[in-house]
Amino acid sequence: MKTAISIPAPIVEAAEKLAQRLEMSRSQLYWQAVEAGVRTHNRLGNTEDLDRIYAKEPSGLDPQWSAAQSASLPVDDEW
Repeated sequence: MKTAISIPAPIVEAAEKLAQRLEMSRSQLYWQAVEAGVRTHNRLGNTEDLDRIYAKEPSGLDPQWSAAQSASLPVDDEW
């Protein structure tokens, strides 16, 4: 799919140099950059979703589970 976008000249020039250095087409460089940006923002959305959940629900470990975990750890005299 082709699309037209406006990009400031200094960024286009830097992208041209980078594409040449990486031995890839300008189009490939742009789509990889956009793909990386989309992945990053999608991950940020996951964090926001978890923040909303934990704003309503406790995120701590149940005290009984915490005690059971602690009891299961070996005693290490070297600490």
